[in-house]
Amino acid sequence: MGHTMAEKIIGEHVGREVNAGEFVVVEVDACLIHDGTGPAVVRELEQLQELPRRGLERTTVCLDHAAPSPRQELSNEHTLLRNFARETEVRIFDVGEGVCHQLNVEWMANPGEIIIGSDSHTCMAGALGAFATGMGSTDVAVGIALGKTWLRVPETFLIKVEGEFPKGVYAKDVALHLIGLLGADGATYKALEFVGSSVSQMSVGERFTLTNMAVETGAKTGLCATDERVRHYLEQHGRGERFRFIAADAAANYEQVIEIDVSQLAPTVSKPHVVDSTAPVEEVEGVRVDQVVIGTCTNGRLEDLAVAARILRGKRRHPDTRLLIAPASMEVLVQAYQSGYIQTFIEAGGVILPPGCGPCMGVHQGILGDGEVCVSTQNRNFKGRMGNPKALIYLGSPATGAATAITGRLTDPRHFV
Repeated sequence: MGHTMAEKIIGEHVGREVNAGEFVVVEVDACLIHDGTGPAVVRELEQLQELPRRGLERTTVCLDHAAPSPRQELSNEHTLLRNFARETEVRIFDVGEGVCHQLNVEWMANPGEIIIGSDSHTCMAGALGAFATGMGSTDVAVGIALGKTWLRVPETFLIKVEGEFPKGVYAKDVALHLIGLLGADGATYKALEFVGSSVSQMSVGERFTLTNMAVETGAKTGLCATDERVRHYLEQHGRGERFRFIAADAAANYEQVIEIDVSQLAPTVSKPHVVDSTAPVEEVEGVRVDQVVIGTCTNGRLEDLAVAARILRGKRRHPDTRLLIAPASMEVLVQAYQSGYIQTFIEAGGVILPPGCGPCMGVHQGILGDGEVCVSTQNRNFKGRMGNPKALIYLGSPATGAATAITGRLTDPRHFV
């Protein structure tokens, strides 16, 4: 019997073949914490002083959720994490360097690794062929202490994405469409394996959008087979020697197979207040919008900013609609500046935020007012997600966000592409 990607990666770490449903203890290749959940990890480690901390060598700290810090108590948490990094000599990415998930794929994650992080969207690294998953702060603390964690080997859903993308339709629309099909808990503790001609043609950055949002179906992780595009991405980031081909066996056993024909998709949004409440943009077009956010770990890469810049070039945002741009990392910000996208956004009336999570978590930098409506390229639109339970959040692609910023109303991007 063949094996899925998840089974193969976990099996390598166990030292034998494994099958879905087994409980195993595995070596952890890397641990990731940030300023939102990281302080709890550090405090848990203080309670585990008798343990050897074998996982410190590849532990990374990122200050990204409240960056720069807007409040005294958050600044104190930053100090806690900086002191931890200094004392343990773990790598730290400080304020302004980017979102932990983007930094993870730029500088750390490699094919075939098992990566745990104290954030649910750690699964984004699956686009590089890593089994990456989010865990609670206690589990991550134990992973750092022992260099190991326990897993239930997940069943896998095969997501076959075929066809040619129509104008105005992007990877984000595929992700939202899939979440609408499965529901917010339709793939709980499953692995989503993305395959098909459409995925093969996607850039690595676009694949990150798919794996980033896998958790919005309840999935344990999202995975893409590695290929020459992944090799090139790793070479660009100084890790070409870590490349390896990883794919499922031809006879792998899947719990479910879902087929998506992208040629039949339309630009899609997720309506307040749950991610799986999806609809084509044309069905909800015309809703007045107070703020547009383009960026975050889901859609803050150079490809995303390029799409938005093409639509916004030579135009201005609607006077009643704020436009915020949140690059996913400093690398992306520099590339966007060199490509002229930043100037385009500024000329369109946009505000450039420092690389980081920005408004997504509702800590600062774009908290909505009562009754305000936002279109955001982030991954979640729960009530209160952006800092105000009386606000409403629609999720969409960078193209949908850019088109909406121009008109001031929820707008189908096909009018502009």
